[in-house]
Amino acid sequence: STVTVGDPNGNSQLGPVVSEIQFNKIQKLIQAGIDEGATLVSGGVGRPEGLDKGYYVKPTVFANVTNEMTIAKEEIFGPVLSILGYDTLEQAIEVGNDTEYGLAAYVQAEDLSKARDVAKKLRAGQVSINGGGGDMMAPFGGYKMSGNGREWGDFGFHEFLETKAILGYAPKPAAE
Repeated sequence: STVTVGDPNGNSQLGPVVSEIQFNKIQKLIQAGIDEGATLVSGGVGRPEGLDKGYYVKPTVFANVTNEMTIAKEEIFGPVLSILGYDTLEQAIEVGNDTEYGLAAYVQAEDLSKARDVAKKLRAGQVSINGGGGDMMAPFGGYKMSGNGREWGDFGFHEFLETKAILGYAPKPAAE
């Protein structure tokens, strides 16, 4: 609720989403979260107060989300956070992997060793630990339905290469 939404050329922290199509998709997903019984903590449908035009979305947080809900199943690509609870680390990993998508994940933990262990088990193309920011030298891309291929770093160049394998190149062993 304290995030300033508005013109990215001003002092705002969050600008508009990319298009009307994306704006409408996000609004439908926020409404689905409400309709399916998630607890709306902040935000909601519609534009932020004072922004009556443009594709601005209220930063929205839902609690008490389950993996059966649409907002847990879909990649929203908007300022919407769905909080899913867990009782054990194994359950957290299971919940995190129970999706068709796997673009990115985030692990927050006091014990860095445990955080690294959880990060290794998550099926996502990029996992940030304790606020680890972006790194243009690290590969970026998703798992599962979040797409194949990588951007950034050395792996990003592989998208532009034609790789060839030549088999049988070595001489055949001499007959005995």
